[in-house]
Amino acid sequence: MDPLYCALIGCLAAFGGLAAGWFGAWLLDRSRLRGVNARAAEIAAAAKVEADQILKEAELKAKDDLYHKREEFNRETESTRMELRDQERRLDKREDGLEEKNQALVKKERTLEHGQRKLTERKAEIEKRSQEMEQLVKLQTQKLHEISGLGREQGEALLLERLERELVDVVASRLQKHEENLRQCCEEKARGILATAIHRYASEQTANSTVSTVDIPSDDMKGRIIGREGRNIRTFEKCTGVDVIVDDTPGVVIVSAFDNVRRETARLALTKLIQDGRIHPSRIEEVVAETAAEMEKHILEVGRQAVLDANLTGVHEKLVQLLGRLKFRTSYSQNVLNHSLEVAHLCGMMADELGLDGRLARRCGLLHDVGKAADHEMEGGHPKIGAELAKRYGETSKEVLHAIAGHHDDVTIDHIYTVLVASADAISASRPGARRETLEKYVKRLEELEAVASGFPGVEHAYAIQAGREVRVIASASQTSDSDALKVCHDIARAIEEQLHYPGEIKVTVIRETRAVEYAK
Repeated sequence: MDPLYCALIGCLAAFGGLAAGWFGAWLLDRSRLRGVNARAAEIAAAAKVEADQILKEAELKAKDDLYHKREEFNRETESTRMELRDQERRLDKREDGLEEKNQALVKKERTLEHGQRKLTERKAEIEKRSQEMEQLVKLQTQKLHEISGLGREQGEALLLERLERELVDVVASRLQKHEENLRQCCEEKARGILATAIHRYASEQTANSTVSTVDIPSDDMKGRIIGREGRNIRTFEKCTGVDVIVDDTPGVVIVSAFDNVRRETARLALTKLIQDGRIHPSRIEEVVAETAAEMEKHILEVGRQAVLDANLTGVHEKLVQLLGRLKFRTSYSQNVLNHSLEVAHLCGMMADELGLDGRLARRCGLLHDVGKAADHEMEGGHPKIGAELAKRYGETSKEVLHAIAGHHDDVTIDHIYTVLVASADAISASRPGARRETLEKYVKRLEELEAVASGFPGVEHAYAIQAGREVRVIASASQTSDSDALKVCHDIARAIEEQLHYPGEIKVTVIRETRAVEYAK
C-alpha cells in the first residue's frame, strides 16, 4: 500500500477523531449550561419568593409598629389629658381656698376696724378720767400742804429720806441672806457632784520610778553585757539613749533614763539579748531597732485602747499615738495615761450630773495632758503644747482646746468644761497614793528656787508658788527701774535653767511697785 495514502488516511482519521471529540465536548458543555441555567432560574425564583415573603413580613411589622406607636401615643395623650384635668381640679380647689382666705381676711379687717373704734373710744374715756384724777390729786396735794404746813419739795425730801432709811437696811439684809443661801446651795451642789463622781469612779493607784531592773541568769552574763573593753555596753547605750548600771547587785542589771519610752525599749531589748545569748554590737543594733518598731506599735495600741476605754471616736491617729506615749510618762510618779483616763471619767460623770454633754467632757479630760507626751520636744508648758498639738491634728471644738490650755489657770476660763477638767485633775492628783514625793525633797526644791531668785541685786523677796511651777519675785522700786526688772527676770530664768534640775517649765514673774502713802490728821 502506498505510504502516502496511508498517511493521508491516518490524518483524516485523526482529524475525524478531533472533530468528534470537539463535538462531544460541545454537547457536554451545552448540557451543563442548560443545567446551570435551570438551576439559576430555580434560585432566582426561590429568591423572588423569599424576597416577596420578607417584603410582606416587613410590611406587617411596619404596620404592627405603627399600631403600637399609635396606641402608645394615644395612651400618652390620655395620660397628659388626665394630668391636665388633675391640675385644673387642683387649681380650682386652690382658687376656692384663696377665696375663702380672702373672705376670712375681709372678716378680720372688719373685726379689727371695730376693735380699733372701741380702743379709740376707750382711750378717750381713759384720758378724760386721767385728767379728772390729776385735778383731784392736785386738790388733795394742795389741801395736804395747807394742813402740814410744808411745801412740795420739803415733803418729797422728807418722804424719800424716810423711805431710804427704811429700805437700805431691808435691801442689804435680803441681799446678804440671798447671797448666803446661794453660796450654801452652790457649795452643797458642788460637794454632792464631786462626791458622787469620786464614789462612782475608783481607779488603781500606781507609782513609777525612773529606773528599771533586768534579771540575768547568772553574774557571768554581766561580763558579756559589758563586752570586751566595754564595747557592748557602749553600743547599747548609744543605740537606746539610756544608762546601763552594772554593779555588784547579784542577778540584776539596772537601766536608767528620764524618758520612760526609751527606758522600756532598752529593758525589752536587753531582755531579748540575754535570752538569745548572742551579744555583740551588730546584734545589739538589730535587736534595738526591732524592739523600737515593736514599741511604736505597742504605743499605738495602748492609745487606741485608751480611746475605747473613754468611749470616744474620731480621735486623730497622731493624738492616739501621743496618748499611748503617756503610758510611759509619769508626773510626780503618777502614770499620766491612767491619770488622763481617770480625769476623763470624772469629767463625764460630773457633766452628766450637771446636764452637760458627757462625751465632750470625757474628750476634754482625756486630752488635757496630751502635751506632756511632747513637752521635752517643744517650747512651753504642757497646756500650751497640748492645745497646739490638738489644734494641729484636727480638734476643732473650742471647749476641748480651751480645757487643754486652761486647766492650770494659764488662761482666763470661759467654758464650764475647763472648770470640770481642772476639778477632776485636782481630784485625781490628790487621791491618797496617787503621787509620791517626799516632803523633804519638795521643800528643798522650793527653797532652791527661792534662793536662786533672791541672789540677784534689787530683789527684796522671792516666793515659789504652784508647787514650784512659778516664782514670784518682788523687786525694790528704789533700786530697780522697769528696764532693770525685765533684765532681772531674764537673768533669773537663765540661772534656774543652769543651776537646777526640774521637769517641765517654771514661770518667773518680777513685780516692781511704787506706793505713795500719806496720812490725814
